[in-house]
Amino acid sequence: MQKVAVVVQEQPEPFGLGALCEVWSEPYHPEDDNPVFDFRVVTPRPGRLRTRAGFDLVVDLGLEAAADADLLCLAPKSHHRGSDPAVSELLRDAHERGALIFAHCSATFMLGEAGLLDGRRCTTHWRYAAELAEAYPGAVVDRDVLYVQDGNVVTGAGSAAALDAALHVMRQQFGAKVAATTARRMVVPPHRDGGQAQFIERPVPVCESEALAPLLAWISAHLAEELDVETLARQMHMSARTFARRFKEETGTTPYSWILGERVRAAQELLEQTDHPIDWVASEVGFGNAATLRHHFGRSRGVSPQEYRRSFKTPA
Repeated sequence: MQKVAVVVQEQPEPFGLGALCEVWSEPYHPEDDNPVFDFRVVTPRPGRLRTRAGFDLVVDLGLEAAADADLLCLAPKSHHRGSDPAVSELLRDAHERGALIFAHCSATFMLGEAGLLDGRRCTTHWRYAAELAEAYPGAVVDRDVLYVQDGNVVTGAGSAAALDAALHVMRQQFGAKVAATTARRMVVPPHRDGGQAQFIERPVPVCESEALAPLLAWISAHLAEELDVETLARQMHMSARTFARRFKEETGTTPYSWILGERVRAAQELLEQTDHPIDWVASEVGFGNAATLRHHFGRSRGVSPQEYRRSFKTPA
């Protein structure tokens, strides 16, 4: 992947556009050895674009500058319905030639207007999920995830999920080490699984979030150990029932699912960065044996650990 283009239209949403630029337009840093992309921002009618944030954007490049992009990103706009027909045509062409397409937040509606959501699993900001499903009944809309990849189309939820989805693509294309370096530069977590809830019903007080963070770090450092709810509850000096409820409220998932995701993520890194046997990797991350690792890794990532290693092993 070398060429990355971001499509903006009238009244672009600044944070979404900024998040995409932050990931894909970064210059080379020798200390990180980060990939550098041929990056451009394009629009159907070049010139000044107004935003609702008190400033305007000037975009010089038209859509033709994105005709050969390897990754085509769609920035959301304030009025999420009514995409320019030329954008729909660009999307259909990009999809047909196999380019990777990433729609952030309400930009998923642009995919629907281009006819690319039929039979496709997708997501958008939780506020618009019901509207998206009603507008495009052929789409399989999941409002409870941060991002989804279905074939060569990635869709993400609102705001910070743009960074999560972008890091997912970075990991997929360049491996865990590059994705982690990118995350460190942006001072964000290196990996939040797409299946985490994007909307938690109960507001989370800051003190509770801070209280849970040390436990999550402890879990990540002790994945090879037995990590049942009773053990974790003792770490937090809570009853098992109270702990399980509090964990779900603050993370949007169960302790079991969170630990499972961390073990798969840790296995990914070991598969990429070491030559150790699959049994060793399974033991190191807490799966116990290769068969259990293969089961969970295959369900989560869609490939076996061996296939993943062949594709993403970091050269010595």
